[in-house]
Amino acid sequence: MEFSGSQPIYLQIAEIICGKILSNEWKAGDRIPSVRELAVTVEVNPNTIMRTFSFLQEREIISNQRGIGFFVTDEGRANAKKYLSENFINNELKNIFKTMDLLSMNLSDIKALYNGYKNSGGKNENEINK
Repeated sequence: MEFSGSQPIYLQIAEIICGKILSNEWKAGDRIPSVRELAVTVEVNPNTIMRTFSFLQEREIISNQRGIGFFVTDEGRANAKKYLSENFINNELKNIFKTMDLLSMNLSDIKALYNGYKNSGGKNENEINK
């Protein structure tokens, strides 16, 4: 798996896990892959996964059942959405606004692009460029 250099790897993995929870791939009460399983899957050191899991536990997105594994909490979906929303607003949205200003784009331009994206089912990235 490839990671960007703009954000710590453990936070990028946290975003991936939150995405799986928000897409209902992992639901409340579901056991998530173990530290070792996930480390092999994303090709990182198990310590990085432990840091990710600790981060997500602090936000009550996952919990540890000693000797059994890690599970999505009952509030995991809502807490994952809150975390990703805050992260998007505080980081990515600022960059989007800056780029919009540089390109002299306004919200109606973005709305039209977003509507095209939604109408395509969000599956064809090229729709945005038309």
